[in-house]
Amino acid sequence: MSETPTYIGFEKYSEHVPASIPLAVQQATDRFVNGRAARVAELPQWEELRQIGSDIRLHTIENMDVYLMRLEEKVEAAGGHVHWAETAEDANRIVLQIAKEYNVKTVVKSKSMATEEIGLNHALERAGIEALETDLGEYIIQLAGTGPSHIIVPAVHLKKEEIAALFSEKLDINAPADPIALARIAREVLREKFLNAEMGISGGNFLIAETGTLVLVTNEGNGRMCTTLPDLHVAVVGIDKVIPDWESLTVFLKLLARSATGQKLSTYTQFITGPRRAEGEFGPKEFHLVLLDNGRSRILRDPVGRDVLKCIRCGACANVCPVYKNVGGFAYGSFISGPIGAILSPQMLGTQTARELPYASTLCGACADVCPVKIPIPTILRHLRRRVAQGDQFAEATLPAPIRAAASLASFALSQNWLYRFGTRLLPGLMSIFKREGWIPHAPYPLSRWTETRPLPPFTANFRSWWRNVRSIQKKDSSR
Repeated sequence: MSETPTYIGFEKYSEHVPASIPLAVQQATDRFVNGRAARVAELPQWEELRQIGSDIRLHTIENMDVYLMRLEEKVEAAGGHVHWAETAEDANRIVLQIAKEYNVKTVVKSKSMATEEIGLNHALERAGIEALETDLGEYIIQLAGTGPSHIIVPAVHLKKEEIAALFSEKLDINAPADPIALARIAREVLREKFLNAEMGISGGNFLIAETGTLVLVTNEGNGRMCTTLPDLHVAVVGIDKVIPDWESLTVFLKLLARSATGQKLSTYTQFITGPRRAEGEFGPKEFHLVLLDNGRSRILRDPVGRDVLKCIRCGACANVCPVYKNVGGFAYGSFISGPIGAILSPQMLGTQTARELPYASTLCGACADVCPVKIPIPTILRHLRRRVAQGDQFAEATLPAPIRAAASLASFALSQNWLYRFGTRLLPGLMSIFKREGWIPHAPYPLSRWTETRPLPPFTANFRSWWRNVRSIQKKDSSR
């Protein structure tokens, strides 16, 4: 479908990179990691479940056209409406058309990474429609004017004191730094909106092709309120969320909550199959499903990169990632952060836009070890680094020519033993020209890209010289 994927508002996240990463991020991710470990230990068949989940997701994306056609048929048979959106702009236009048709003035939204991806809130606001996030974390960051810093916990970077100060400023109240009190304040503000909103908007964790069922997994009751109280429910869901049947869902429900928050099962698991059938039943009068491509079909054509579409958005990879834990989510400059963002955004938005993200990794492999559907994240990162540096059939090289030339020269030098030895003798002398007070604060290009942000330690004798000295000392000691 879409050849020109778009993300509205990519730049706005980079404006909010904090000077230092709050301790709250590391505390929260450590708590999730420990909770996951405890729940996984309770399931002896965990690795078998991971493999089954991986196999199901791979089978689904390889046969996505078949399952999407089946899904559309079943949704319409249940009384719902299906819309196909090739780009973010298409998805926003579809939602705005539906809102205009029903004279919608107020929208309540459940947590949705897909609507973050397309910048739906901004599109609704520009059309004069009030769009209110009702997930507590999303509500907090909406008040703060930022995007999410974590897939599962959008406001993970904020401490309770910071949230209290935000509530006090934005709601004109004296909010205490108490989580229960803050939740109560949000509930009081949102309850009236739930009752009066003309439209509810949600994302979706899974789409069951067998029956046309939308599955929502949440830990707050707001998701259920958004999808049952308004007469109109619109779900914006990526085409990659389709799964074959209910039997498949039982596997993913075991994997998702344990990987995401260390729970056996999320507090609310909601199944929506079309609108309500009769008066007196719960649910909306109209149900619309917007199936979002926005570059996903293009990713499908890459035999290496397409494994990213197996993702079930648990956030476990971010929780264990040493890079994410030290730089936080905003540093990724995208709607989705962490290792999964580092391999999804460059493919969805193009390496020209997000070429730095494949390098936001130490390649330690912790992300692949915890991924519930076995996405080979380090392999895809290397694949995308090669695309950035050399280009391939999907994108041209985006590294500047001088850096590519320097990399080629370094590769040649490192492969020639004599040249490597000569360089290790020559380089310390050359770099001493730039040394100031024991450091190199300003190195020549391309090393200047490093020293723009931090100094380099001075170049000293190479390992071989050091090792010869050590061996010489050891021999002298052993001969005594």
